[in-house]
This record gives sequence, C-alpha cells and structure tokens, in this order.
Amino acid sequence: MNARTAAVVLLLAALLAGGTAAAVAHPDSPLTERVIVVESSDGETLIESDAEGFVLSYTHSVEKTPVIETYERRDGRLVMTRMEFSSYGAGLPAQADVERTGNGSFVFAPNDSTGELYVKPGRIAGHELRIDGETHDLVALSNAETVRIYVGTRTTLRPEIFQWD
Repeated sequence: MNARTAAVVLLLAALLAGGTAAAVAHPDSPLTERVIVVESSDGETLIESDAEGFVLSYTHSVEKTPVIETYERRDGRLVMTRMEFSSYGAGLPAQADVERTGNGSFVFAPNDSTGELYVKPGRIAGHELRIDGETHDLVALSNAETVRIYVGTRTTLRPEIFQWD
C-alpha cells in the first residue's frame, strides 16, 4: 500500500470513528437510551434504570406523616406527576389545588418539570425510592448523604461489536 492510499484509509477511519462517536454521544441517537440515574454526592452511580418513572416516599420531618411523590421521565427531564400527603406542613403545597382521597390524604398533580432532583435522605424521614419493582433505601444506599436524580443517557452498543481479532 502506497503512502497516499494509507493516508486515505486513515482519514476514512478517523471520519468513521468520529461519526460513530458523535452518533453515540447524542441523546436522541438510536445507539443510546435515556435512563434514570441516582448518583451519590461524589458522582458514583447508585442506581441506573430504563424505567419510565419512580416513586419517592418519606416521612415529613415536621408533620411526621407520609409523603409520596411520583415522577416520570419525559423528554430528558423529570416530571412530578403526583404528590400524596396526609397533612399540611413546611414544604408541602398549601396553596395548591388538591383533592381528598378516600383515606383522607391530599393528592396534588403539579406536572412540574426539572432537569435534576436533589434529595437529602434522612434517617428519621426514611427516604425510599421505588423503581423497576424494587424499593431502595436511599439512607442506607447513600449513607444519608445527598443524592442527585436525573435523566441521563447510556449507550446501547455491545462492547463485543468493536473487538478486533
């Protein structure tokens, strides 16, 4: 192979590699999927799931009553679709349009969207996250340190596709 042919081959390989990397890096690429990520304060991934949503439950620190928040993954963001609580207190939606359930709880459907959610799991509050049919104790998982929950992307490529013999 002469020098010119080798240069063309190298250029084509670089362009192909760059195009593949760009396709993999883009969140809407068919080579990636959106996932819900729960990350520790030092950036370690604690939970990663392709679930459509999750439920965050805890005991309100002042009222000592249960709070259940439901989130969905939409267009790369987290959307709180439902909040259920038993009494009004600090941080709960006192001015919101709420409905009463049969068990006496209040239900609020805010449809608020956020790029990321920070939760400080408390030992008394007992924060739990239900996702993919499993319940995770966020206090134990994070050692009661703040966690960040957001929608990320992961590649769907299998590493064995790129193994060279």
